[in-house]
Amino acid sequence: MLGRFFHTDSLAALFDEALRVWLFVPWTIPHEGIHITKTGFTMAVFEILIADDHPLFRSALQQALTLGLGPDVRLSEAASIAELEGCLAQKTDWDLVLLDLNMPGAYGFSGLVLLRGQYPHIPVVMISAQEDAAIMARAREFGASGFIPKSSALETIQQAVRLVLDGEVWWPQQSQEAIALSAEAKAASAGLASLTPQQFRVLTMVCDGLLNKQIAYELSVSEATVKAHVTAIFRKLGVRTRTQAALLLQQLESIPAE
Repeated sequence: MLGRFFHTDSLAALFDEALRVWLFVPWTIPHEGIHITKTGFTMAVFEILIADDHPLFRSALQQALTLGLGPDVRLSEAASIAELEGCLAQKTDWDLVLLDLNMPGAYGFSGLVLLRGQYPHIPVVMISAQEDAAIMARAREFGASGFIPKSSALETIQQAVRLVLDGEVWWPQQSQEAIALSAEAKAASAGLASLTPQQFRVLTMVCDGLLNKQIAYELSVSEATVKAHVTAIFRKLGVRTRTQAALLLQQLESIPAE
C-alpha cells in the first residue's frame, strides 16, 4: 500500500510526499508496528524510537524505515526530550533511538549525552539537516553510533539503520575528519551523563532562567525538592552558580564556539 504513495529516493523527497499525503489522502496506515507470525512463531521485530520535533519528518522517517525494513520493525515517536524521556521511562529495551540534533528541551548534544549516560545499552543515531563534518565528529565523540543527514537517499538511511541494528556503526564519509573535544566539553559531557533524567530537566529549566518556585510548579514538586536537585546538579557538574552551569551546558552546543 505504501508503494502507491511513495516513489522517492531521498528523505527530502519523501518529506514532500509525506506532506502531500497528509494534506490530500486520508490516513489508514497505523503508526504502531505489529508482530508478524508465520507458521506458528513470532518474527523478531526491531523496536525503534524516532525523536524529532517535526511531525512531517517523523512521518517521512516512518515511511522510509517501513519500506526498507517491512514487518521487521516497530516504530514509535517522540517530539521533544520530555516525550523521549517518557518513552524511555516506560520501556528501556529499545533497539535503536534516532535522535534529531535540535530537539526542544536539549542544548545541542545534551540529549545524546543524557541518553548515553542513562541508557548506555541503547544505540543512538543522530539525524540532522546540519551536515558539517565538525558536528558529525562531535556526535561520534559524544557516543553516537552514527549520523544520518536528512538529505540522504532512502537506500542510505535504510542501510545505515540496518548496520546499527546489526551492532555496527555508520558514518558519512565527510565525518572522518579528526576533531578533538576540548577539555571543557569532555568535562561537561561527563558531568551531564551522571545526572538523572529529573536532574536534567531541572538543569535545563535553570539554564532557561526559571526560579526554583517556577521549576517546582512546572514539575509538580516542592521547592525544597528543587533546591535539593540544584545542589546535587552543581556538585556533579563542579559548578557553584547558575551562570556557571549555563556556560558549562553551552560546551555541548552543536557548533563549538571559535
